[in-house]
Amino acid sequence: MVIASAISFHLQKGELAAIVGINGIGKSTLLRTLGRFQPEISGSIIIEGKELSTYDNLEMASKVSVVLTESIASKNLSVYELLALGRQPYTNWLGKLAENDISVINNSIALLELEPFLDKKCFQLSDGQLQRALIARALIQDTDIILLDEPTTHLDLYHKVQILKLLKSIAHETKKTILFTSHEIELAIQLCDKMLILDGIHNAFNEPCKLIENNSFDSLFPTDTISFDANTGTFKIKQ
Repeated sequence: MVIASAISFHLQKGELAAIVGINGIGKSTLLRTLGRFQPEISGSIIIEGKELSTYDNLEMASKVSVVLTESIASKNLSVYELLALGRQPYTNWLGKLAENDISVINNSIALLELEPFLDKKCFQLSDGQLQRALIARALIQDTDIILLDEPTTHLDLYHKVQILKLLKSIAHETKKTILFTSHEIELAIQLCDKMLILDGIHNAFNEPCKLIENNSFDSLFPTDTISFDANTGTFKIKQ
């Protein structure tokens, strides 16, 4: 079954990008396809000149990390155990953490402010706390590409902004490519380097300022209810 077609975009190292669009348009499906959780029906997905389907599992795990919205397999893990799983592509068959692994884990713990939760079981966390732990695990996996499905779900506005600013800083400073799906379109406009507007027709992709100039946000929602203000980069409700 085709969910969306005629999608074409490319990202560079060090860019933060968002996939936005209305509910049911295929944002999560596209992200899952890019993460090889399901196959594409047609077309090509290329990472560093190599077709995605040709990567073996270990290569894939060291190249792309993914944070999806579905529940983790075992919430009985402690937060630290969950985070340590991010180093699996690099540890020996015993899974023993080396000094470098521990350093990477500790850096992400500090970045996501997870120190108070390390001994807690995952089922004891709030949705927002668990979301932060899953993002930290993706950072700990230390891949060139990070894919996140709705990373700011369950977070208040302050923490939404905090997470997206953190992701932008990580992308720019470490030259990772970070792509996420989101309903937070106005935040994405302010913070992202690139955006893909998934609408099933044009699927415009560009820098946010260029998308605004091209009126790409104007038809995202029914115009009799919601309009886009190009001057402020925000959506207005028609009374």
